[in-house]
Amino acid sequence: MRRGLISFVAAVLALAAAGCGGDDGGKAGEKAAGARVVKGSGDITEVVGQFRRLLGPDNAGAPKGDPAGHRELTWDKVPDELAAPKFLPADFFNAKKAPRARGALLETPGDGVMVSADSDNPNGAAPRFGHINRSYSDQFKTFSPERLFSPVGSNVVDLRFYVPGTDTPGVVRGFGAVYTDVDKKENTAFEYFDSAGKSLGKYATPVSVDGLSFLGVVFERPVVARVRIEYGSGKLGPDDSADYDVAVMDDFIYGEPRPGRE
Repeated sequence: MRRGLISFVAAVLALAAAGCGGDDGGKAGEKAAGARVVKGSGDITEVVGQFRRLLGPDNAGAPKGDPAGHRELTWDKVPDELAAPKFLPADFFNAKKAPRARGALLETPGDGVMVSADSDNPNGAAPRFGHINRSYSDQFKTFSPERLFSPVGSNVVDLRFYVPGTDTPGVVRGFGAVYTDVDKKENTAFEYFDSAGKSLGKYATPVSVDGLSFLGVVFERPVVARVRIEYGSGKLGPDDSADYDVAVMDDFIYGEPRPGRE
């Protein structure tokens, strides 16, 4: 009788553990075996450095990068004419030549994707999306000054990878990014997909109210073809309520995109 009770309790505990994603997994799909999560909030300098080291050297923005390296989107050198209040072309970082051959296509179901204005832009737009809501200029902090990134008209972005300098769909070994002002972790997350559209897991972002957060996941091999990025509980807007959770992003960091289905 005692042995049967122990076995029953063990089985219940095992089922509970299997069904609990915690901070590192989600309901959208099973976590990939061997995936390594790197995350932090507040002073995120060290965790960002750790993630970069896991992915290898920075290949910058030219085609034909080191397969064992990584790429970054930092937004800060986007020209004024393609920053707020203008939309950023979805393929700006999927160009054929340096310095924009970074293999990234940014799409949203909303109006478009946008990089915030800098402090001396000729349009007179307030920085850090203050042209949408004046409070954002004080609310949103930066990791690498001074531009930030967000969808407009939606709180979702789909990031697809391409072999830099080409139109060939790519896969990467990992993706991570800096968030600013994550108030509630259940509203802000990454979901990773392979080339067949299968979810590799949904991972929640650490909370840092009025501060910075970082979330990154590294897989055992290049398998990520797309990342769905969620920003808070709703789109940026002029009339946020006290219960409305908005968040925007700074640096993106991801493994070197390689030809698909590896």
